[in-house]
Amino acid sequence: MISLIQRVSEARVVVAGRTVGAIEAGLLVLACAEPQDTEAVADRLLAKILKLRIFSDEAGKMNRSVQDLDGQGRAGGLLIVSQFTLAADCSGGNRPSFTAAAPPEQGRRLYEHLVQRAQALHPQVAAGIFAADMKVHLVNDGPVTIPLRMG
Repeated sequence: MISLIQRVSEARVVVAGRTVGAIEAGLLVLACAEPQDTEAVADRLLAKILKLRIFSDEAGKMNRSVQDLDGQGRAGGLLIVSQFTLAADCSGGNRPSFTAAAPPEQGRRLYEHLVQRAQALHPQVAAGIFAADMKVHLVNDGPVTIPLRMG
């Protein structure tokens, strides 16, 4: 799976003028399944995301994960959004190819698995709607943006 992790002070997803998912401080996770991906790959990606130390401690060093955002055990939010365009191949011309993304049925299954596992393991999880025309609003904190790929 391909993902792009953004540390945010707030983020929300809007579909047809309605907010379908929102968080305050935490991580916006843009996720794309590839054809070879499985639920085990999604689980490894989620484990990495939950433990990724990209929040500042008292000394200003990136030493805290989303699970302990403030050092007092307060977890930050996760907003998980499907984004097949992370698999874009622009090497053949000016129009990206998305053939490296998983087929829609597999992509939906793995995205929903990722969201469900996140909800089981983390107290604050919101999500977009698979294959919807989404408007993602975010305030990138830092900015901190990290690409992750599990396979």
